[in-house]
Amino acid sequence: MIKLEYFEQSDFAQLMEWIKDDDLLMNWSGSLFSFPLTESSLEWYIEDVNDLANSEAFVYRAVDTENGNVVGHISLGGISKKNRAGRISRVLVGNSDRRKGYCSAMMQALLKIGFEDLKLHRISLGVYDFNASAINCYQKAGLKIEGIMRDSLLFKGTWWSLVEMSILEHEWKNNCTTKAAEATEAALFVPGL
Repeated sequence: MIKLEYFEQSDFAQLMEWIKDDDLLMNWSGSLFSFPLTESSLEWYIEDVNDLANSEAFVYRAVDTENGNVVGHISLGGISKKNRAGRISRVLVGNSDRRKGYCSAMMQALLKIGFEDLKLHRISLGVYDFNASAINCYQKAGLKIEGIMRDSLLFKGTWWSLVEMSILEHEWKNNCTTKAAEATEAALFVPGL
């Protein structure tokens, strides 16, 4: 089980440790930061965030509720109250915690915040096309591919293309209803009958 808590200055060192090279930094943040991450750049990153009444961005650490370990990082920004829209960005699962289902749990927790707490109608994200595991995670969370921004970033002499994905409020509600029904059906199933 994952819970999202606000990302704070005390989390800086761990995030800087996870981002070990400029390739990972670019994949995680686009061109928002330069390598290496610094305390001052992260201080800027959390200015004016995490205020439900006034912020246009929310930045979280992901905590495994079973052991209390911080296992990831995720943010929801670009919030437009008028259009009831937001954009997921900077999704990262810690180095030793990959392939344990944390990405899916982080996405579900953030979508719940976006659709239930913030009353958003649309949540989008962009992911580089070579990041197949992230694309798979986002599709499992219910996001749909809208298109590809071809050759949108030139990094170290190589063009990176960005896959645009989104989920709408009613799609998320349908996914929740389907998952609840599947869980109920599984709980009622008695092997051997």
